[in-house]
Amino acid sequence: MMADALPQHTMPEIEAAQSSHAFLCLGTNMGERVTILRHALELLELAGVRISARSSLYETPPWGPIQQEPYLNQVVEVETTLSPRALLELALRVERTLGRDRAREVRYGPRRIDIDILLFDSEDFRHADLELPHPRILERAFVLVPLTEIAPDITIAGTRAADALAELDASDIRPFAL
Repeated sequence: MMADALPQHTMPEIEAAQSSHAFLCLGTNMGERVTILRHALELLELAGVRISARSSLYETPPWGPIQQEPYLNQVVEVETTLSPRALLELALRVERTLGRDRAREVRYGPRRIDIDILLFDSEDFRHADLELPHPRILERAFVLVPLTEIAPDITIAGTRAADALAELDASDIRPFAL
């Protein structure tokens, strides 16, 4: 059958879903940290999430009462046609693919990979498994340092992220040299 003899495309045109912007924070303090972060970003991109900005990598002290190795953190801005819940499901799937087992971990303990959705457009979203903006974003220097690097004028819940960061101790957060 010749190419020009193939039936014409008869499906109605599907309107492209509107693209949304989100900010994700990725962190790891186990294994080959740089490689794990790179793989997480590759998996997100393979799933159709476009990374439009990346912060530097930052080595940060662990959060919480558990003695553990320092984290490597990075914030990325992404464009996606996914809903907030679908983006969360994708992030959880990427975590599982890279070896995270939430059922076996200790709260605030070591993480092979952690992917948090910080912001999704300007949406306020409340659900049992997802709250946007992230409820502790303005309390965490390890998030605000890389976030303000790529979005210096961003405002969260009426507060400039840079102003919130100025109120926190970020002295232990250092750029990570590759």
